[in-house]
Amino acid sequence: MAEGDPPPVVTIDGPSGTGKGTVATLLARELGWHYLDSGALYRAVGWAAVQGDIPLEPIRAEDLSDLARNLAVRFEPTGEGPVRVFVDDWEVTAELRSGKISEAASRVAAMQPVRDGLLELQHNFRQEPGLVADGRDMGTVVFPDTPAKLFLTATPEERARRRYEQLRDQGVDVMFERIKAELGDRDERDAKRNAAPLRPSEGAYVIDTTDISIEEVLAQAHSWVRQRLPERFPD
Repeated sequence: MAEGDPPPVVTIDGPSGTGKGTVATLLARELGWHYLDSGALYRAVGWAAVQGDIPLEPIRAEDLSDLARNLAVRFEPTGEGPVRVFVDDWEVTAELRSGKISEAASRVAAMQPVRDGLLELQHNFRQEPGLVADGRDMGTVVFPDTPAKLFLTATPEERARRRYEQLRDQGVDVMFERIKAELGDRDERDAKRNAAPLRPSEGAYVIDTTDISIEEVLAQAHSWVRQRLPERFPD
């Protein structure tokens, strides 16, 4: 590692339901690195818009851009549990996972001014000893210089099943076919949007998580990171 080099980053991209958030959280914990859930940032913009009565139909780009640039978000690890999310010292961990906020996040994430507004904030998470960042454009747009890029995928049926079980465990009454349709709609929006469409970054290591456990995915991710960042993990 040369003097003056920026802190290392591992990017984990992919659609929802592939396990990327769980893998990223566990990997950051194993490495002792910082963690960035970029999806939570877009959810936080959506949450703040709802709280501030900023209309999403029609969307006013300038209002949401200003909101994104001035957003104060922090993540707080909780040992074995999920990472807690705070906006202006107000915990919003549970609220960010609601259907209403998920829909708002999907809408604002398609806007280039919002993505531009959050770019500097995301870069600020890059601190020593390193960063694990999960999202949909971490390797293609936000941290394109890192050699340690992963992309997780899974079949639509398996992703819908995971989301369905997650919501049922939370006591939410949902229908499997509706979950599957909503995931399909979001996949189409993410793939076709002009602002950072969802796709694997060049050189990314792709892992299909459909039929393998989180432990197996984590082991593959850990091996890839050590291979791509040998200066950080000398034998």
